[in-house]
Amino acid sequence: MRIAVIGLGKAGLPLAAVAADSGLQVLGVDLDPARVEKINSGKNPIPEEPELEALIKKHVGQNLVASTRYEDASACEAFIVIVPLFIDEQHKPDFSILEKAFKSVAAVMKPGSLIVLETTVPPGTTEARVKQWLDASGKNFKLAYSPERIMTGYSVSRYREFPKVVGGVDKESGLAAVKLYKHFCKAVRLVSNARTAELIKVAEGIYRDGNIAIANELFKVSNKIGVDFYEVRRFANHQFCHIHKPGSVGGHCIPVYPWFLINEQDVPLIRHAREFNDQMIEYYADMLEQKIGTGGKVLVVGITFREGVKELAYTRGIPMIKLLQQRGYDVFVYDPMYTEEEIKALNFKYSKTFNSMKGIVMMNYYPELKDTLLTLKQRIVDVKGVFNDFAAD
Repeated sequence: MRIAVIGLGKAGLPLAAVAADSGLQVLGVDLDPARVEKINSGKNPIPEEPELEALIKKHVGQNLVASTRYEDASACEAFIVIVPLFIDEQHKPDFSILEKAFKSVAAVMKPGSLIVLETTVPPGTTEARVKQWLDASGKNFKLAYSPERIMTGYSVSRYREFPKVVGGVDKESGLAAVKLYKHFCKAVRLVSNARTAELIKVAEGIYRDGNIAIANELFKVSNKIGVDFYEVRRFANHQFCHIHKPGSVGGHCIPVYPWFLINEQDVPLIRHAREFNDQMIEYYADMLEQKIGTGGKVLVVGITFREGVKELAYTRGIPMIKLLQQRGYDVFVYDPMYTEEEIKALNFKYSKTFNSMKGIVMMNYYPELKDTLLTLKQRIVDVKGVFNDFAAD
């Protein structure tokens, strides 16, 4: 079977590689010529995915080929679209990238093709917007939605471990998508329809956002009454209770998905959790001021949205830097994922000289820095519990 994967980013490329490893003939389409050239040279453009490089080297030029041209996918029988959906400053989704991708697919697909969307979208997108874009071609097709459920750094293994949820705009489409995914997914679950599958993925992100908001509020209470939050969490969690870790919330997923419902539905609890988590940087800035007073040199450690992932999508590290600058601090930045030149290219001051700093904000969990910074603990705001023995799990 010949399939096309549209979008070879951090979700699309692992999917394409795993599908190729199952024996499918995979053409990956991406508009970035440098990325396409790298893949076709057998190189992995996503170093955070350790299992991916071996799959690319094994299958490139055979079961896996990358291209910048949609026309090269004209012989494919199925298309999996996994391109970005961003939100603007008003938290409204911008469908322009999706629309361009689907209209390009419509132009080259054969009648009877199976089209699957994997990008996380507001519920109703597949049966409304996507179907309309494809209908304009005048061709018949099958259409389904199957949300990606990966995690950067573990994307390849997720296809072996996580169930794949599939929902079609009709029964025939759903069954066709299940048949496709069974080639390379351990477990495939067919749900009632595409809208159900869309809400399943959005609900996962909202659950985590809400749980982190609860953790953040309990963290504030614990600090106020002189209790160690991480000890509370360690012994409160059991088979019927799972309190997440507190902290800032960034990345492509959790800060974005709640807005898909907030924009369309009356969901005050979901809205409050989202806004509460975004406001946590104010709380950490207040903690810093209580520790060191106003003014002086401050180091922010960690600007990526998550430790171990070189990605700035919706990171709270950058808003933290700007907030501290607004409060009059002379802010420097250090992140193990970035070189000094890369930090400076982002227009931030770089420093790894911890001793010279009046204050330090640990935005990410870097336990390898624990011993180095232990003597400076009194001037550190520890967002992720690096110095707390109960936070190690």
